[in-house]
Amino acid sequence: MAMMNPEGRINFEPNSATGPAGGPRESHDIGFRSFAAQEEGPKVRERSETFADHYSQARQFYISQTNIEQGHIADALIFELSKVENPAIRLRLVSHLPNIDGGLAERVATGLGIQEKIKPAKPAVAPRTDLKPSKALSILLNPPKTFAGRKVGILVTDGVSRSLLDALRKEVVAQEATVEIVAPTVGGVKADDGSRIPADQKIGGGPSVLYDAIALLPSEQGAAALMKNGAAADFVSDAFGHLKFIAWVSAALPLFKKVGIAEDLDEGFIELASPKSVKLFLNACRDLRYWKREETVKF
Repeated sequence: MAMMNPEGRINFEPNSATGPAGGPRESHDIGFRSFAAQEEGPKVRERSETFADHYSQARQFYISQTNIEQGHIADALIFELSKVENPAIRLRLVSHLPNIDGGLAERVATGLGIQEKIKPAKPAVAPRTDLKPSKALSILLNPPKTFAGRKVGILVTDGVSRSLLDALRKEVVAQEATVEIVAPTVGGVKADDGSRIPADQKIGGGPSVLYDAIALLPSEQGAAALMKNGAAADFVSDAFGHLKFIAWVSAALPLFKKVGIAEDLDEGFIELASPKSVKLFLNACRDLRYWKREETVKF
């Protein structure tokens, strides 16, 4: 039980920043101790020997991931450890990774710019090598196989095709997902049939990061106006960078050129040439992300 709140940047032990005299320390004399009651034997606080194995579980989890997921784990470690100011502490933390996977350790060390050869930390218990990969531990190997509960952000302008928008909305609802209309103003737009379409979000207040997939349905005149809108450029480029499926009409091509991705249109981009192509887009969205794009998009 904590009896006080330590002050300063570090409130755990052991650490190398406060020195031998500073920082909180476990105390055998005044720390918590169980009452030894004679029952069938002495009552003690004792952990199983397996508690000393700090790496086997992590190793099995890592080798059970797909290449994409392993990359995400490495990128997360690189990001977090890049915030550690002391190079010696960074190196010490990375030294634990060879006990999990040598490739992971090398990838993280390279991402952090560590020049020294990584010497593995000495484990209290050697990690097990008999544990096999488990499909149940991977998210990508257990996809939801449905787009239900997800949300599509549809960027529209004046002159949007009402028939195409209605077809898209109908298919999204049929797959038990939801739609939000994103427009230059929250007041909405006028469709090609003269009807008024209210908006749920204005572009600057409804960025594409809020949606699981996006659709770009501007008219040619509307797309020309969006070329001068920085939030519209971000809407497109962020969706591309976050590997989202993107439905589009031909009028949106100038937006792709503006953000520099016109040459990178992959299978995650589905052109809505007619209302019939809407189903193709929503079926693709069941994968949630177009993971192959990660090979060309680097952070």
